[in-house]
Amino acid sequence: MTTPILRIRLEAEEDVVAARRKARAIAAGLGFSQLDQTRVASAVSEIARNAFEYAHGGEVTFAFDGASKPQSFLIDVRDTGPGIRDLDAVLDGTYRSPTGMGRGIAGSRRLMDRCEIESSGQQGTRVTMARFLPADRPNMTVAGIDAIMRSIVEQNALGGRSGGVLGDAPGERGAAHRSFSEVLEQNRELLSTLTELRDRQDELTRLTQELEATNRGVVALYAELDERADELRRADTMKSRFLSNMSHELRTPLSSIRALSNLLLNRLDGELSSEQERQVLLIRKSAEDLSEIVNDLLDLAKIEAGRTEVTPDWFKASALFAALRAMLTPLQTDPAVKLIFEDTTGLPPIFTDEARLTQILRNFVSNALKFTERGEIRVGARLEPDGEHVTFFVADTGIGIAEEHQQVIFEEFGQVQNHLQQRVKGTGLGLPLCRKLAALLGGYTSVDSKPGVGSTFHATLPLRVEAVAAPDSPDADGLADGPAISRLSHGGAS
Repeated sequence: MTTPILRIRLEAEEDVVAARRKARAIAAGLGFSQLDQTRVASAVSEIARNAFEYAHGGEVTFAFDGASKPQSFLIDVRDTGPGIRDLDAVLDGTYRSPTGMGRGIAGSRRLMDRCEIESSGQQGTRVTMARFLPADRPNMTVAGIDAIMRSIVEQNALGGRSGGVLGDAPGERGAAHRSFSEVLEQNRELLSTLTELRDRQDELTRLTQELEATNRGVVALYAELDERADELRRADTMKSRFLSNMSHELRTPLSSIRALSNLLLNRLDGELSSEQERQVLLIRKSAEDLSEIVNDLLDLAKIEAGRTEVTPDWFKASALFAALRAMLTPLQTDPAVKLIFEDTTGLPPIFTDEARLTQILRNFVSNALKFTERGEIRVGARLEPDGEHVTFFVADTGIGIAEEHQQVIFEEFGQVQNHLQQRVKGTGLGLPLCRKLAALLGGYTSVDSKPGVGSTFHATLPLRVEAVAAPDSPDADGLADGPAISRLSHGGAS
């Protein structure tokens, strides 16, 4: 609902001043701030001045829209002049008038929340403006509008002028000192606005200087980080090269130790006493353990250096599990722990590096055997709901891993202390190697575990390695189900 408040005819210069003063008074009554009052008064003064100068008269109407959300102070300025030529250029700010009309209209639009202009040579120009009431102010009521109108009437009466509320009023022909007072008020407002703008400019300058200083610091920090990153990359390259070289150098004497141990155990150099046989067995076992560590170090170094090749092929999970069963059964020395391989019937053929996958599962099972004192170790696989990934898992009933340690075990040389640590030796390389091998095959590893309940290690891989174009999948019947020991010979356990 729109409520008219005041109408002023623009017949003389003093009427433009009066329109400005009334706009400020009404804005103050509606609860606008001092700055917003100045904005409204300046916009009304500019548009009214244009109507008086270019159309030689017009009319300003003030109203209040209490039904809109938010409520609005409405100003309507009309004239019957020749209209505004090049209105589009005026509105987009490209028009330049010697008298400054274009700049005045563009500036007034920015001061108001809404400003619409209609102009033609036949009907003149109409400018409709609105300023929304502050959001933190309660809604204006009819009684509040009546109070504003009474205040305007009282001001007119004190000024010796006829009322202009809710009707037509002749222009306010005030005395010269009133116009002078209004000019002084405008000057004070301009000074106040300039002061505020200068303060904001100073604040922007200060913020700009702070941002420049911060930017210089950030640039210096990035340079330092780049330098440190280069150092780390060089150190990592040197570490990988050292591990690779040392692994190669250690393999030769280890192979010799194992070969000589086998010669002695096979009695090729004469009989051995029971004590000598026990000692030679210990030597061979230590050499085998050290060989596994060297193999893991070399595999890690190759992966980090990007020298590990993926050689995928089609195979069935049942064939993989048959080969794993043949390999891992000799490691199952405790009758209190059962090693169970689940049925994989229904799983589609898989195109990936079978040897690398076997290496991952061997490490999983090897760790499960180390840290499971009784119960079972279950090896299985399942197709993921997306139909494009398969998850291999090794679940045990061992000692479990606390949640805060579940990320540590996938870091190189990371180990969790427990009561079995003295009995089972390890270097903490097996699971980090599994994580990197899974990433090499386009997948990832994870673990679910609870202390005292057990752990389940997962390796989720795509059914087809994306890095290599997979040939068409053969029929399931065309893939062997038996052990593939020859294809898995180089996989090592942690």
